Amino acid sequence: MSGNYCPRIAGEMALSEPQVAAVARLVAEGATVPFIARYRKEATGELDEVAVAAIRDRLEDLAELDKRREAMLSSLEERGLLTPELKAALDKAQDKARLEDLYLPLRPKRRTRASMAREKGLEPLAKALMAQQGRDPLALARPFVAADKGVPDVDAALAGARDILAEAMAEEPRLRASVRELFARRGRFRSKVLKGKEEAGATFRDWFAWDEPLKSIPGHRALAMFRGEAEGFLSLSLRPPEEDMLELARRAYLRGRAPDSQQVDAALADGVKRLLAPSLESELRAEVKARADAEAIRVFAANLRGLLMAPPLGQKRVLALDPGFRTGAKLTVLDAQGALVHHATIYPTTSPGQRAAAAATVKELCARFQVETIAIGNGTAGRETEAFVRELDLGLPLFLVNEAGASIYSASETARREFPDLDLTVRGSVSIGRRLMDPLAELVKLDPKSIGVGQYQHDVDQTGLRKALDDVVASCVNAVGVDVNTASQELLTHVSGLGPVLAKNIVEHRGESGAFPTRDALRKVKRLGPKAYEQAAGFLRVSGGEPLDASAVHPERYPLVKRMARDAGCGVAELLSDAGARARVRLADYIDGEIGLPTLTDIMAELERPGRDPRAGLSAFAFAEGVNHIEDLSLGLELPGIVTNVTKFGAFVDIGVHRDGMVHISQLADRYVADPAQVVSVGQEVRVRVVEVNLARGRIALSMRKAGS
Repeated sequence: MSGNYCPRIAGEMALSEPQVAAVARLVAEGATVPFIARYRKEATGELDEVAVAAIRDRLEDLAELDKRREAMLSSLEERGLLTPELKAALDKAQDKARLEDLYLPLRPKRRTRASMAREKGLEPLAKALMAQQGRDPLALARPFVAADKGVPDVDAALAGARDILAEAMAEEPRLRASVRELFARRGRFRSKVLKGKEEAGATFRDWFAWDEPLKSIPGHRALAMFRGEAEGFLSLSLRPPEEDMLELARRAYLRGRAPDSQQVDAALADGVKRLLAPSLESELRAEVKARADAEAIRVFAANLRGLLMAPPLGQKRVLALDPGFRTGAKLTVLDAQGALVHHATIYPTTSPGQRAAAAATVKELCARFQVETIAIGNGTAGRETEAFVRELDLGLPLFLVNEAGASIYSASETARREFPDLDLTVRGSVSIGRRLMDPLAELVKLDPKSIGVGQYQHDVDQTGLRKALDDVVASCVNAVGVDVNTASQELLTHVSGLGPVLAKNIVEHRGESGAFPTRDALRKVKRLGPKAYEQAAGFLRVSGGEPLDASAVHPERYPLVKRMARDAGCGVAELLSDAGARARVRLADYIDGEIGLPTLTDIMAELERPGRDPRAGLSAFAFAEGVNHIEDLSLGLELPGIVTNVTKFGAFVDIGVHRDGMVHISQLADRYVADPAQVVSVGQEVRVRVVEVNLARGRIALSMRKAGS
């Protein structure tokens, strides 16, 4: 089925074939998902990024399937095994399982019991038994006894013939398809603890004796048990009842109960247990793992999006503190552009004398640098440092900042390039301050896996995870837009059409030639050709020159906007600033074969609010006073909190006690919740009630339901 995948994808995704074909063409031309979704709406019928990415991924899947098909056909042809009927069947196969089933009997393999039996000349005996004509197996086997061939007696001959039958049965495509369906319908996911591993594997105690239908097991539970197995604590089985599998084989092959049929029955039992069941279980394990991975990756991606799109403080002068007890708090002062202007170490949680000195330092720096906001990391000593600063009554907004991954940034190549002469802890304080100013711009410097908003991120398919997270980062960066004259190399890397090489070249060009006066000046950047410019330009912002350069209007539409301005009797700048001028523009006058209402509507929205930031505004948040440690909690206590992670089974919430509490899915609302992501998101402020505290295990159970419900 090589060639045009569009009809199939259109059917699978309930889209029109022209929509899919447009995405396929644009992807083949090198267009990115954000560019297609934002600037090619007419071509795709206004498909969003999710749909565009799904089409792109399915195109890749089908191309990979065809690549495998071609490899099979080539191998079979080289070995003289490709018949017209087999080629037709392979060409017709619609999925990997069917393709592999057809190829399995002819796939080159290591020597097996069946292949050794064939070498001993026992295949005719196997065929005679399979004919099941009611003949005596011993009589059939005697002519095949040959000591020089390794067949000393009739029992050995019959055993070899049964091996041939068992393998042939286990590789027969129709039976495999039937038993595969049985696995899906009646398979059980069973887990038990390995003998002697009860104490060492206590983390997995919930799965020491687990049994549930395979079709209903949620991905997060499957991944937990797979991890327990990988670490040597659990034994897993993913099979339907063996008797049910054998019954399917008997229906397909067995005819009667004569002695020769009994030999076939024995071969079937051996083939099911030794070959077919393990083979399909391995296949099913891979499928369950792939589904669980996909579920975990979707959750991780959604959480990452929430974190990256968190409200920014904006350009304010910030005093940032990376708290610590014994080593003190690393203090940095950043200007409104995020540049470091001062750093020091204070000790607000030690002796009264050092606390007083710390207070004097903070007050003096706030006055000297006209600080507008305080940022405090939420790690060790975070609540204590917060209390210290609040006592100073500075009259400034104070924010606790999630510092997950800040230490990884501090030791990274990016941090060393930015601050080669600074201590790691000072770099961490800078990162905390910048996260408050612009979470997206700072977090793109980190590997998303280090931010801590996923589960089992080291267990899932790493290629799929990286691709999904890269898509999320690119989506967020391009949705917000990037100031090309201030953006870091890391931020520019994720702009549509750029990547690390062009991002580096832009930064170097900026350093050598000064700020870019216009978007068009980007064409002078080394290796930034017309295609890259087309993909990137609309997402890059340049202020102070051409008015439209600071907006999300793509340069290819500048002539259109200028025409609108002329028709409205004004200039472009006035069209941007004067609602009355914009009201004189009739969008219907500008619809043609290439430009439709979707693009025109987007352009008018940009003219109303050029370069608008889609992120929400930032509001101050404070944890409950006097509740700083898990020991301070009591049942029924109601507290403010911030969602730090969302999973399929609930959400984790920071309530300011250095350990997140868990809100189980059943406790998220007073109604049934199918997916926690429908109720909460990472970074959301919530009110929770303590329902359980386990000091020994350090666990906190919370509820968002009304008391008594």
